[in-house]
Amino acid sequence: MYIWFLMLLVMLASFFVQQRLTSRFAKYSRIPSPRGLTGADVARLMLAQNGVTDVTVQSVGGKLTDHYNPKDKTVNLSENVYGSASIAACAVAAHETGHALQHAEGYAPLRLRTALIPVVNFANNTVQWVLLAGVLMVNVFPQLLWIGIGLFAVTTLFSLVTLPVEINASQRAVRWLAAAGFVDVTTQPMASDALKWAAYTYVIAAIGSLATLFYYISLASNRRS
Repeated sequence: MYIWFLMLLVMLASFFVQQRLTSRFAKYSRIPSPRGLTGADVARLMLAQNGVTDVTVQSVGGKLTDHYNPKDKTVNLSENVYGSASIAACAVAAHETGHALQHAEGYAPLRLRTALIPVVNFANNTVQWVLLAGVLMVNVFPQLLWIGIGLFAVTTLFSLVTLPVEINASQRAVRWLAAAGFVDVTTQPMASDALKWAAYTYVIAAIGSLATLFYYISLASNRRS
């Protein structure tokens, strides 16, 4: 029963964090950066000042599609970040560029997360079917449920490894924005606040994944007993 209660709390917390994140970014998207440069300018300047010359900054379609791609070494910024000179745009651009700096430095948690991606993609594509089959066949083939749990555990590990990667990228972003003058005493807390709520989404996702993993483990254990 306590696992169901925890999962309900996670759902409520996820909704709250997402609403707060949306409102914060909407607010800070209306506040201009002191230097008046766009998200694309921020990313390119941050790369240059850190000696990274083999990463391309480009615009991609969609909303909240900002990401760094280590395969082709591109910082991909959504249109409303790429061309905007707001505090929110600068914060997002610097955060994604932070991932490029992690890649250039060989940041260990990022290397681990990148190595896990092929396994996680396989797990994501198969885990729901394996778990469903494991529950239906628990009396005939109980090992199948544990195989599904193992696959889900891989996705949980990925969520946990993602936390230091995202938090470190945000810390890099805020430090650099302040040092480069893209934020001042008034706007630095705003950039930090925007990235803080973005980081909370990853924290909630990790907690939710752990809670679900514990649920499946308790289900398999009860079936076995």
